[in-house]
Amino acid sequence: MASTSKGPSRGTSTGLPPAQAKRDMPQDEADTVIVGAGLSGLTMALALAEAGLSSIIVDRVDPRAAVAGRNDIRTTAISLSSRRLMTVLGAWQAVADGAGPIHDIRVSDSGSSRYLHYDHSTVGDEPMGHIVDNGALKTSLLARLADHGDRVTFVEPGSAAALAVTAGRACLTLEDGRVLSAPLVIAADGRGSRVRALAGIRTTTVDYHQSAVVDTIDHTEDHRNLAHERFLPGGPLALLPLLDRNRSALVWSERTAVAERIAQLDDAGFAAALEERFGDSLGTMRPVGPRAVYPLTLTLAESGIADRVALVGDAFHALHPIAGQGFNVGVRDIAVLAEVLADAARLGLDIGGVPVLRDYQRQRRFDIMTMVASTDGLTRLFSNDIAPVRTARRIGLSVVQQVPMFKRAAIRHAMGTLGTLPRLLRGEPV
Repeated sequence: MASTSKGPSRGTSTGLPPAQAKRDMPQDEADTVIVGAGLSGLTMALALAEAGLSSIIVDRVDPRAAVAGRNDIRTTAISLSSRRLMTVLGAWQAVADGAGPIHDIRVSDSGSSRYLHYDHSTVGDEPMGHIVDNGALKTSLLARLADHGDRVTFVEPGSAAALAVTAGRACLTLEDGRVLSAPLVIAADGRGSRVRALAGIRTTTVDYHQSAVVDTIDHTEDHRNLAHERFLPGGPLALLPLLDRNRSALVWSERTAVAERIAQLDDAGFAAALEERFGDSLGTMRPVGPRAVYPLTLTLAESGIADRVALVGDAFHALHPIAGQGFNVGVRDIAVLAEVLADAARLGLDIGGVPVLRDYQRQRRFDIMTMVASTDGLTRLFSNDIAPVRTARRIGLSVVQQVPMFKRAAIRHAMGTLGTLPRLLRGEPV
């Protein structure tokens, strides 16, 4: 079921009472304030620093301590275009040796011998993407940001309490009373974005009543750099190749109650349940953990911009992982926004002004709506076992498999190379 939420009414200020918001407080200034120090926030800051723009990064926790504690067990699929961006920013080199290349993708439907096979050699020599450890990528991004110490400031712990726009600047007041000022605030603080709410941007949310079980799986057969996505009645099951050719990352989507039960199984029971659903093409499987469960919803902001505010990543659009493109769509936000801001700065324009932000929104609208429609549609199409729908999706897989034009377009879309790309996604500096 879809629901719509709305942040506070948007005027010249939000959050704190006026008297408290206006009291005499020290202000820190930069070209941008970025709220959120996850992968999206760190990548955004690095892209801007490389373009000569300064940022203050705000997060509830110190990202450097979080990486040291390795509290994020997840991996991320990095498409070819996202890898190009990371390379030109200097963040890929440190993770390249540990990244698992994806040469091919096989998509199958439970109960059917038919499958759709995407072969990277159909469109070129480079891998379609890579699977990267989140912690390793964060460590690399932080190291590169340290090289730009004069353009990057971390404020942590820090939580947004109020947002005001005055005299052509956005003033973000933190819960401790500190005030950060910039022409633009960038929300990279995830699907529950506080900045988005303070900016009064409405959202639409769809609860799929599914959760993803995440684990690392050892298997006796070589994965051959082949990613698998198998559609089951309860949701898709994806096994993504890691650098070790006998190890894959598992993202297993199921109805929430089922996912929670599966996650509680001992290793033998978990392996048996996985092999029952996936089959034996990778041989005997063994979970090596740690294991976690994440709820799956779609959250879409009705606008990616507000008065001196821009949204990127999950703060803009949090998608179902059925297509494995969530972070890559956010990287496309970052590439476009960095280019728009850098070009505006070179021309002496107000980087937080309406024309600049509207340009960002215009360039991102079609891609985001296409991804939302496709991931939502695929989730509904494949997460059921109704006979006519089952027949239709099997026919659809066969059609794409047999029509080279469709298949090449789908491969380029997965690689992030379809259509007109901003400079960073072409591997060019902004």
